[in-house]
Amino acid sequence: MRAGDELMTGLTGVLRYIPGNDAGPQRLATELGVDTVLASRLLKAVRSPDSMSLIHRAPGPEPLRRVLRACAKWGVPPDVLASAHLAVDAFENLIDSAAGDRSSLEAILSAWVPEARREFELRRKQAAFRAISQLKGVQANVFAETAIFTPSADGQHCDVVWIKAVAGLSRLRPAAVVKFTSKRGVEEPNKREPFTLEGQPVDSVENTVIPEFCTVPTPALTAQVVGEQTHYLLEGVKLGEAVQLLTCEVNRSEIQRYVPASRGRRAWASSDIAIPSQRFQFDMIVHHDLFPGEHPDLRMYDTAVRGTADRNDPGRDIDQLDLLENLEHLGTGLQRFASSDVPRYRQMLEHVCERLRLDASTLRGYRVASDYPLYGSQYTMSFRTTDPPR
Repeated sequence: MRAGDELMTGLTGVLRYIPGNDAGPQRLATELGVDTVLASRLLKAVRSPDSMSLIHRAPGPEPLRRVLRACAKWGVPPDVLASAHLAVDAFENLIDSAAGDRSSLEAILSAWVPEARREFELRRKQAAFRAISQLKGVQANVFAETAIFTPSADGQHCDVVWIKAVAGLSRLRPAAVVKFTSKRGVEEPNKREPFTLEGQPVDSVENTVIPEFCTVPTPALTAQVVGEQTHYLLEGVKLGEAVQLLTCEVNRSEIQRYVPASRGRRAWASSDIAIPSQRFQFDMIVHHDLFPGEHPDLRMYDTAVRGTADRNDPGRDIDQLDLLENLEHLGTGLQRFASSDVPRYRQMLEHVCERLRLDASTLRGYRVASDYPLYGSQYTMSFRTTDPPR
């Protein structure tokens, strides 16, 4: 990018004449009489590995002109200063002509500069979180979901345990509805019958939380089962009060264990972002007898208009979101599943495994974690299916 190259040449040419230009932002700020933040951004910019990164890191045109005016007192040759001013003018013209404003320029740069893309996505997701949480009237510090896949007793299906955890959940508007939903992504011939850890049908239990991991008094939930979906409505949360909540749902014979690989199908689980949250965590924990030798892939979907995406529906490929998110392999055994986001997360998993008599040493885990997850998005992990035994 020519404007970036010219700006790099102009700024480095001027800074050569400033005492202590290589001593750090504090010294440079003192010599130029500018604030440390501006000096730090300037040094970070001129130390960029390429012109694209420099354009991303550089202060705006007016702060740069302020720096150049301050440099004049150090006897910088007029032709060097003039060259630097022309470079800043070209930088300003790039912003105005190519993008319209600095924010739009950052959107363009995000396609080429990973650092720019990370900052661009984080800032926009944070802005979206603030707006949606105020409009919805509810927000959480952390929203986390865990799906545990284990072989069913019949040997032909997989049981799926769903754990939902929220921390710092608060109502911002008096009439706001706080709702969680669990559902089976695709219909199966057998009716979906979610149970609690105690083995009771969810549709007959008002309080499905695990009190040991909730705030006191325990938040009250009302469960409503509608077809393949189970809605949990949180009641009694006072305005501005922050609560911690944990629910656990057990679904026996939830999906087919064996599907011929020739069909090109994938076994998947997903987490829908239905609560504006500052931090998100989604874990998929799998028994070692399931999907042997396989690791999941990660996809993110936009659920607007068409709802939850079926990972096996190629028609939903156009709804994928291109976001910088990473899938982490946690390893095997609950000692590897600690979380710095979810309070007492490992103890919570131990509690669930103990109640369901699951051998924790047989479980391997995968995780995606994100700051300010986009409201209305869907995070999906999927495995290639396993051929039936011969």
